[in-house]
Amino acid sequence: MTNNKYVLSWIDEMAAMTKPDKIVWIDGTEEQAEALRAEACATGEMIKLNQDLLPNCYLHRTAVNDVARVEGRTYICTPTKEEAGNINNWMAPDEMYAKLKKLYTGSMKGRTMYVIPYSMGVVGSDFAKYGIELTDSIYVVLNMLIMTRVGTNVLEALGDSPDYIKGLHAKADIDEENRYITHFPQDNTIMSVNSGYGGNVLLGKKCFALRIASYLGRKEGWMAEHMLILGVEYPNGDVKYVTAAFPSACGKTNLAMLIPPEIFKKQGYKVWCVGDDIAWIRLNKEDGKLYAVNPENGFFGVAPGTNEKSNPNALHTCLRDTIFTNVVHDTKNNTVWWEGLNDNPPQPGNAIDWKGNPWDCTKFDKKDKSTCGAHPNSRFTALAKNCPCISPEFNSLKGVPVSAIVFGGRRAKTAPLVYQSFNWQHGAFVGSIMASETTAAAAGAVGVVRRDPMAMRPFVGYNMGDYWQHWLDMGKMIPNPPKIFHVNWFRTDDEGHFIWPGFGDNMRVLLWILARCEDKVDAVETAIGYVPKAEDINIEGLKDVTIDTIRDLLSVDVESWKADVANIKEFYAQVGDAVPATMYEELAALEKRLG
Repeated sequence: MTNNKYVLSWIDEMAAMTKPDKIVWIDGTEEQAEALRAEACATGEMIKLNQDLLPNCYLHRTAVNDVARVEGRTYICTPTKEEAGNINNWMAPDEMYAKLKKLYTGSMKGRTMYVIPYSMGVVGSDFAKYGIELTDSIYVVLNMLIMTRVGTNVLEALGDSPDYIKGLHAKADIDEENRYITHFPQDNTIMSVNSGYGGNVLLGKKCFALRIASYLGRKEGWMAEHMLILGVEYPNGDVKYVTAAFPSACGKTNLAMLIPPEIFKKQGYKVWCVGDDIAWIRLNKEDGKLYAVNPENGFFGVAPGTNEKSNPNALHTCLRDTIFTNVVHDTKNNTVWWEGLNDNPPQPGNAIDWKGNPWDCTKFDKKDKSTCGAHPNSRFTALAKNCPCISPEFNSLKGVPVSAIVFGGRRAKTAPLVYQSFNWQHGAFVGSIMASETTAAAAGAVGVVRRDPMAMRPFVGYNMGDYWQHWLDMGKMIPNPPKIFHVNWFRTDDEGHFIWPGFGDNMRVLLWILARCEDKVDAVETAIGYVPKAEDINIEGLKDVTIDTIRDLLSVDVESWKADVANIKEFYAQVGDAVPATMYEELAALEKRLG
């Protein structure tokens, strides 16, 4: 399929080490994909679901010890520890390569090596980056066909160039003690072994599109960010685009596929999803603005909690051409179910849980995760083009112009509903101190603050301090930068109930943000940034939310912020010597403003 000597010699080298019985090139055709699906069903690797109700949908179960990304087994392998930084796990490249070689040697004996040429971004666009993943898993092949753009056109676009990302994945023994997800930024290489779970083995996703891409972005002058991209269409047909970064469990996918409240729908407002997870952002020299693309081709979404109310667009996206992983199998209808889908779980005798065992829904206890039928991190892999609100700009070659960048966190008291940074530099600081408080749903104590800068803590491919410096440097290059905001949908009253309704009503906040980007509304200057005037947040049609509620949501709790400053200092110390002096200056200025 290619004469590229760099590609061919690398595949020869990897095959000599892993010793597969045969090598199959993936060409992106539906015929080949269909044959692979049939093979996976024949071996029991996948189950074909009810084709009338869920056309071209399949169910897969991972090993019980292999159900999520493993941050503790994820490494950045740079020549020095300083380059990887204190937030990442580090090992010297030579040491890691030696360790991996032992695990990979002979690991594909009796198996097939699949060669997947794929593109992150539209093939041939300025944003596109190419990769080749070698894997011994049909499940990985079929997921990559959904999540990325796979085919011979990738090899044609690559031509004779050595400029591609090498990815080697072997299931080996699915041994968690020898599970490694490793990145060699200087070598454009990703190696994953002893896992079969999506986040560890779909190497185009977090491994390439964030960890390796963030390193490339710094080197080449662009940004790879853990951000959704959405477009708000006004009744006059204008569309304004926002990118937003949220730590996990903060409603990122729900915001990406937001459905406007009825009052706005009637006026003609629409929301378009460009991407739900990753944004690659570049400066457009012509107009001096930042433009963003979603480098992915599909969604790898968390199933539990996805339903007709919380996210109808996501639910409708996965009604066809989808691979479900670790959900309940309803054997009566040959369909799937998960906690939070609806109140009609398959009855005892008709339900198989995510481990492959009979499941009794009557014994389910919300407080005890071990009684769940679907794993709490169970997934759907679905094509973006099947999303009812997918943006007409999804396949744009130049991306969409970014009006606003939004950071978010989950704070019970500290952060107001929304505030705007003073400028780009202050906005980068706001991103660097992003945080969430642990909830009852998360492991460990409730209310513990976890810093997750720009939602990139697990995904930055080099030193976090240098990453912040890259943000600051980018700001100096952008003639017309987007404005930067912070939102918090999760403020609670004294009884612990959420005050803001969230979900579709978050659009009310987005409309204020976009009005600020066009200088159409005023704001109040506070110690932390610009806060809306309460009357400028449209609450028409909202039950139980008054102008006083909004005033409360927008109030700045100075004492909470003072306590937060101490926590930020601890976190900066943890990041270490690479924290830019500018960030400490911003922190000192915040402390001074707080009095």
